[in-house]
Amino acid sequence: QVQLVESGGGLVQAGGSLRLSCASSGRIISGATMGWFRQAPGTEREFVAAIRWAGGAPYYADSVKGRFTISRDIAKNTMYLQMNSLKPEDTAVYYCAASTMLAWDRAPERGRYNYWGQGTQVAISS
Repeated sequence: QVQLVESGGGLVQAGGSLRLSCASSGRIISGATMGWFRQAPGTEREFVAAIRWAGGAPYYADSVKGRFTISRDIAKNTMYLQMNSLKPEDTAVYYCAASTMLAWDRAPERGRYNYWGQGTQVAISS
């Protein structure tokens, strides 16, 4: 069983940076896809970024491309989201997710992920 725990959220000013972490309590299989999603109040949970645990080019939402970087440390069973040039519209609860069987072109579909963390709050002040 995989349990995911996010950390690293907080309050920063616009233009600042944060790094989120997602630690897994269980081993992540090589065929897994890991993703970051976010949900602002009154909105649906939206895709941010995804990475294949085995490696390869990541997948980013257009809204974060060039500002956010997703990565993973296999030895630590941990995924990261480096967020730079933060904007007030990035304010949301950020969730990490894992899918053990996911076609790569389906990576933005939240319904395809079978493990979720509890979320970490990110707030950006203007």
